[in-house]
Amino acid sequence: MSLIETLDLPLVGAPMAGGPSTPALVAACCAAGGTGLLAAGYRSPAQVAEQIAETHDLVGDRPFGVNVFVPSGSVGALGSAAVEAYRATLQADAERLGVTLPEPDWSDTDAYDDKIALLTLAEPVAIVSFTFGLPSPEVVGALQEAGSEVWVTVTSEDEAAHAAALGVDVLVVQGFDAGGHRSTHRVEDEPNRLDALGLLPAVSDLGVTCVAAGGVATAGDVRRLLGAGAVGVQVGTALLLTPEAGTSAAHRTGLRLPGASAVVTRAFSGRPARGLRNAFVEAHDGDAPAVFPQVDQLTKPLRAAAAAGGDPQGVSLWAGAGWQAAQELPAIEVMASLAP
Repeated sequence: MSLIETLDLPLVGAPMAGGPSTPALVAACCAAGGTGLLAAGYRSPAQVAEQIAETHDLVGDRPFGVNVFVPSGSVGALGSAAVEAYRATLQADAERLGVTLPEPDWSDTDAYDDKIALLTLAEPVAIVSFTFGLPSPEVVGALQEAGSEVWVTVTSEDEAAHAAALGVDVLVVQGFDAGGHRSTHRVEDEPNRLDALGLLPAVSDLGVTCVAAGGVATAGDVRRLLGAGAVGVQVGTALLLTPEAGTSAAHRTGLRLPGASAVVTRAFSGRPARGLRNAFVEAHDGDAPAVFPQVDQLTKPLRAAAAAGGDPQGVSLWAGAGWQAAQELPAIEVMASLAP
């Protein structure tokens, strides 16, 4: 039996890297009877350790987890040239905002090995989930030996089959309507347009517990996903406007822009991600190469400058389907409102 099956509420606060996921948000999800995941992506191992300790202080013995980005493979000379070309297209924005675009760091693995060492040796947690690919069999075994359940986010039947073959504990079945990055296991893959309701039947014969993710805005959404075979449901966008979330002021403003429309874009990070269309997307969506995390590195100072100025037109407004239903309520109340 997976941990998700022992909870009073079969809901998981999604890991939302870049700020929204906080110890306070995870604690609120746990207090509601569910659980939550910290986002280790873009954070140093020391910062992750600090957030784990803070979350332990807030939740006591309630279980929670940490999400880790799996590093991308080599992109080769063509990918490198494409990133340099994209850098040139961003130069005018950099000059307007008064920032310097960094040189791409091709050795960037988001400190993956150090984070795995932290989670297997120093700071084991109840759940370690993975985004953007598969951990090695050795990592899966080490985490399970440390007492952690291993969850892997999948977006297709093929990805799910490979994850199941590793002996992972839970598949996080992510539909196209999920906000933020689509967790395709290869950067260059174009994600399918299946929602979790469509994906769940395709992976149900693998014999692995499934948690559904994508576009969860109402208790009815939760009921439908549980009825389709999921044991739990991961919730992200619905929590973005809660006071516990670390969502930036510019992002919060963007989620309330009248007439906003959804878009899947590589413009901010090089990976396909679902959010709201804004001026940055309009200007750069067609130019961004399928290279991660180097494209993310390039746009980071631009996004930071826009966020500092409270400008929703220059930040990544990640949002899943049903973002209009997100409420400015305490997270524990939002979680309760989604109870099936």
